[in-house]
Amino acid sequence: MAKIILILVYVFLMVLVGYLCMNKTKTVSDFFLGGRTLGPWLSALAYGSTYFSAVLFIGYAGKLGWGFGLHSMWIVVGNAFIGGWLAWKLLGPRTRTMTARLNAMTMPEFLAARYASPFLKVISALVIFIFLVPYTASVYMGLSYLFQENLHIRYEYALAFMAVLTGVYLILGGYMALVITDAIQGTFMFFCAMIMVYFLVSQVGGFATATADLMKSEYAPALLAPTPIPGWVTLASLVIITSFGPFGLPQMVQKFYSIKSETLINRAALVCTVFALVIPFCAYYTGALSHLFYQEPPKVIDELIPRLLTSHAPGSIATIILLLVISASMSSLSSLVLVSSSAIAIDLYGGFINPHASKGTIVTLMRIFCGIFVLLSLTIAMRQPTVIVNLMAMSWGAIAGAFMGPYVYGLYWKRITKTAAVTGLLAGISISVILFQRWGMAGVPLAGAISMVTPMILIPIVSVLTKPFAAEHLDRIFGAAPVDWQPEGALHGPGPEPQPDPALPR
Repeated sequence: MAKIILILVYVFLMVLVGYLCMNKTKTVSDFFLGGRTLGPWLSALAYGSTYFSAVLFIGYAGKLGWGFGLHSMWIVVGNAFIGGWLAWKLLGPRTRTMTARLNAMTMPEFLAARYASPFLKVISALVIFIFLVPYTASVYMGLSYLFQENLHIRYEYALAFMAVLTGVYLILGGYMALVITDAIQGTFMFFCAMIMVYFLVSQVGGFATATADLMKSEYAPALLAPTPIPGWVTLASLVIITSFGPFGLPQMVQKFYSIKSETLINRAALVCTVFALVIPFCAYYTGALSHLFYQEPPKVIDELIPRLLTSHAPGSIATIILLLVISASMSSLSSLVLVSSSAIAIDLYGGFINPHASKGTIVTLMRIFCGIFVLLSLTIAMRQPTVIVNLMAMSWGAIAGAFMGPYVYGLYWKRITKTAAVTGLLAGISISVILFQRWGMAGVPLAGAISMVTPMILIPIVSVLTKPFAAEHLDRIFGAAPVDWQPEGALHGPGPEPQPDPALPR
């Protein structure tokens, strides 16, 4: 009963935040970016809590922690210093300044403006909507497994509960509700993750003893198993897709758009790095610790961590850990749903089908598509695909493979061409889908890594062989022209006419 009461209090708090933020979301920019007024702590916690979801604590921690043991710490290092620190330092300043200059609120809007290509806007919006549906479904599944094991709530009921909760507070309050709840949830995650590890290691002789035991080679069976794809290749692929993936994921990049000023990015980078070091460490270390509690994993590997926590954590600690996973899930879910709804409402409808739609219409459409997206993800999750880790990795790799090259090169390299950007996007998607069909679930991490790396090599080659943009276009993109200019041929979401941003250098 105490668990149920605590969860109900948590739910009430999330809905209350959404209600209180509802009156502050009058424009499209308010609903999707919080008016670009967020400070470093809110921005960093929103980024970190979106980065790590229930799939980390349930799917990744279980499968990879068990399979690779302490070797999974390479993923932790990559997540913290590449996906966290480097992403903020390399992408944050340019993204904040350039998107404000171009009046771009979404990844498709940025690509359309940067490359003067309506086609890129349409195809990008479709990619986001199509591939984020299974991504979101994987998060729902991970959380529902824990509800089923910990609270003995049927899987289907847990899914429905989470879907309703996600929809309600996000539809009410938009991005501002998202970041405030993310700050609350991120704080829960940070401290609960450390509490979880502390109580588990206390049962196996302490941290030093447990770590020494886990150094044994038999506690990394995935590296020793005779499989078509060597274990170390899979591990390296996982480091690549989980660490460099945020460079091309729209729900992560959105956090750079919304920070108040470029000058705040250093603080946000520091906060995010610490967060991204602690959270995945606790998750993967817990997965590795499962070797000291079980001889064999369960038949459904996604149930390993829920069973470990239910069986070996005191009731009060199990409740805290349940809140940890709820927090990790809700923050990721809300970002995924918001970005997906924007792809349809802002980029396709407002930017292509009806460019003259009013701001009120677009906000209403975003709220409607938030609900639709939740329902689609719920439908996939109800069917319970075999392994949620692979479901997430497939979507993560496909989306990052499509966007990372055009986005990163577009921020820094003037010589990149429209043809190269389109080629890179299509190559990333095509490679991911083709390799997934050929290799199946076992090859998902490697397929994702290849789909991300290939466009980064292909784009410079195509750029050198194709016609560059005119100097006038590049001056406008990189700031030599007035900031209130709208790129010719680019489609923009509805909203006020572009105005000089106070955060831009004069």
